[in-house]
Amino acid sequence: MKNSNRRNFIRNSTLLGSTLALTPFVNFAKKTTDDKMTGIVSNSKKRVLGKGSNSIEVSALGLGCMGMSYHRSFIPDQKEMIKLIRKAPDLGVNFFDTAEAYGPLTNEVLVGEALAPFRKQIILATKFGFKEGKPALGLDSRPERIRQVVEHSLKSLKTDYIDLLYQHRVDPNVPIEDVAGTVKDLIKEGKVKHFGLSEANSETIRKAHAVQTVTALQSEYSLMTRQPENDVIKVCEELEIGFVPYSPISRGLITGYINERTRYNASNDNRGTLPRYQRDAIVANWPLIDILKEFGDQRGLTVAQVALAWLLAQKPFIVPIPGTTKLAHLQENMWAADYVFNNEELKQLNDAVSKIKIVGERYTGRSAEQTNK
Repeated sequence: MKNSNRRNFIRNSTLLGSTLALTPFVNFAKKTTDDKMTGIVSNSKKRVLGKGSNSIEVSALGLGCMGMSYHRSFIPDQKEMIKLIRKAPDLGVNFFDTAEAYGPLTNEVLVGEALAPFRKQIILATKFGFKEGKPALGLDSRPERIRQVVEHSLKSLKTDYIDLLYQHRVDPNVPIEDVAGTVKDLIKEGKVKHFGLSEANSETIRKAHAVQTVTALQSEYSLMTRQPENDVIKVCEELEIGFVPYSPISRGLITGYINERTRYNASNDNRGTLPRYQRDAIVANWPLIDILKEFGDQRGLTVAQVALAWLLAQKPFIVPIPGTTKLAHLQENMWAADYVFNNEELKQLNDAVSKIKIVGERYTGRSAEQTNK
């Protein structure tokens, strides 16, 4: 019965895709402003997070480095990952994302070594917020802990400043004003350049922003996780805060790389514990992938490129940070920034994907409790 339903849904999705295919094609382009005369929704190869003296110019897509050492069922050869990171600037990447918690405590070392030869030419982001840097132990954003993390991160990253320092998760036991005030002091001391939040809600963003200007908010956002559209993206637009989607292709799920037969290594992968990555949910959500594939097939795009280009088309201050361990996928992701939707095809794609009801929560338990705070 489930297979029959899936086939019917796929047939319907194909019909929707055929409608999309009738939309005039728009070739790869390098435009930097919206063209209302031609109905083009353009993507720039560079984007700005934040405003004024608190802004950073970054590549339209950054590189999430977590999976190079953490939470992806395998740990690739670290020498190969260093090579990949060092090739990234040649592909247009200048924005790199890591955190103390990734590993834990190992990803910053990898990223620091890889970026050392051209540290001054790139933008480096990291995060604080967990006890001993280990998510399993809970949250800790006490001012003294923030300072400890920064000192450790500077050493691990082989640098004397952090371009963008995020609070990884909001700590309910520490007033956000104290957190923002501590980062403000670190900025005055030159150890940090800009302040960011991750998975914070609208109220928390406003409170923090009143103490120290927030340059960017990092939260999960993709065609499978669209809740930020209801609140925090609107606040970011109002306050001129950049928005950095993590898991923009839903930890590989949107690409089709993960399917109902995928097995996860529980010792180094959280996806096996997440509802959306269970067999039945993957099958139920597959019609979204079919729609993106049909759209991409007509335009020479992969499913991942359609998903990333869609994110870029939502707001000019959105900078996704897809992660990868493969150079070919990094090039694929970066080419997504070259694609320009016109308004009509974007509307038709939105209409098609909006008909898909995503099955499965993105987090449960402690992880769910720590988001949107």
